[in-house]
Amino acid sequence: MALFSKKPVTKDYTTRAVRMHGTCNACKKTYDGSTSLENYYICPDCGKYMTVSAKARITMLVDEGTFEPWFKKPKDENPLKIEGYEEKLEAARKKSGASEAVTIGKAKIMGEETVIGVCDPNFMIGSMGHEMGERITAAFERAIEERLPVILYCCSGGARMQEAIISLMQMEKTAAAVKLHSDAGLFYCSVLTDPTMGGVTASFAMLGDIILAEPGARVGFAGPRVIEQTIGQKLPAGFQTSEFLLEHGMIDGILERPYARENLAFLLRAHKTERTLAKGFKIKSLPQLPNVYEETISAWEKVKMCRNAFRASAMDYIDRVFDCFYELHGDRCFRDDGALIGGLATFSGMPVTVLADLRGSDLQDRMKRNFGMPMPDGYRKAIRLMKQAEKFGRPVVTFINTSGAFCGIDAEERGQGEAIARSIMEMAGLKVPVLCILIGEGGSGGALATAAGNEVWMLENSTYAILSPEGYSSILWKTEQRAEDAAAIMKLTAQELYKLQVIDRILPEFGGAESETADDISNVMQVCMAAFFKKYNRMTGEEIAKHRYERFRKF
Repeated sequence: MALFSKKPVTKDYTTRAVRMHGTCNACKKTYDGSTSLENYYICPDCGKYMTVSAKARITMLVDEGTFEPWFKKPKDENPLKIEGYEEKLEAARKKSGASEAVTIGKAKIMGEETVIGVCDPNFMIGSMGHEMGERITAAFERAIEERLPVILYCCSGGARMQEAIISLMQMEKTAAAVKLHSDAGLFYCSVLTDPTMGGVTASFAMLGDIILAEPGARVGFAGPRVIEQTIGQKLPAGFQTSEFLLEHGMIDGILERPYARENLAFLLRAHKTERTLAKGFKIKSLPQLPNVYEETISAWEKVKMCRNAFRASAMDYIDRVFDCFYELHGDRCFRDDGALIGGLATFSGMPVTVLADLRGSDLQDRMKRNFGMPMPDGYRKAIRLMKQAEKFGRPVVTFINTSGAFCGIDAEERGQGEAIARSIMEMAGLKVPVLCILIGEGGSGGALATAAGNEVWMLENSTYAILSPEGYSSILWKTEQRAEDAAAIMKLTAQELYKLQVIDRILPEFGGAESETADDISNVMQVCMAAFFKKYNRMTGEEIAKHRYERFRKF
């Protein structure tokens, strides 16, 4: 997940915030403040993540001297007049050094200004009462006024029992504030730490545009003890961990502490809402290109070339065309589909959302990625990332290489047809530029789901068809043995589709799209892509969507 290599924390260790010692909950060893901070509160002996106070967390994350704390001591500390509650609050303040379970203010992270809030596990396990809810809600409101993003480090045992139903109301209040902030077109990133449970999980913690979690963090709605006592189920190992959530599509990635500053700064930069070209963005002249508008080999030979295990993958081009790539995971519903990946990239400094089919590099990887055949979860992840791109004004680039969407019982049970249809519909209406590039096979609806672009390009020997030649032959002639004949009449090659105006550009392969030619292909792709961005970034969102509609309306 991490984009950046580990960098040391350079802080003044004399402040009270960093003198706080760290104790490992796993091996029970205790370290002084300087040792703890230098190791990012990761146990030097067993590698487990230690509990971090809000002050220490802020010290590790923000640029020195930039944190401006917000909010004062609450007026009404005991709304339900529960006996002994005020004494518990006072004890929590002494233990944590904080006035409440969340500390919020404005700061800079590697020069990027943001509102930052950190829940403190030392203050009543970070439980949410009315004051915590009020601070978070007010922070989102002020962020709207100042046009600022919000980062919240979440940690909580859930709702605060001493405030009963009043605590529960904070879930609705904070969720409504997140919605207002989102509707204002502003970025919110939540980072889940150990533990994030109950009402916090079921409100602001799981509503980020980007949701990250620290390794091994416990995250869930109902805790293991509650589940076991309520319905008698024994939970499997690794249940309700950040890794479990990643596999099941609920979070975007795992954020390791040594990389937190650099990754959060990247996300803040990538989610600025101005849809402008990066400074210094220039179009190089195209090199002398071979004539790729004439057929040199048969359609069947091209089908076989697309299926070649050594054909360059989407990642081969992503690594070469973009400055960097930051993968985001999950459909927020069921799982993360490895057959259709997505994430953030930068093109000459300009943020771009990238989607790509991946078939896998070896047998084990291919099985993990379902041989490049997406499930409904993959298309729903694509929809989520496309809508996010539209919110923040980022162009969308897709790399298509799939024999088709997976056809199976579990895919049908989860609504494969609906997922593809919705992906096409949402993509068709995006108010940001969309570029689609077929780099291998483009099989039926599985390819169409991410191919509704303002322009559609194909590599010289890629294919785009209603279904496989074998399937076409089986339907037309009741046998798969005439697949070669089928390929010849299906009009599936780039050259034939260019003449039919189904595609807009053919990119040369310089003899074949493999590792030896990936650099040359990427250079051409990069130059053409720069021209594409120049052209469409001059248009309004409405003009871009209308152009895309008219492109497909003509068929």
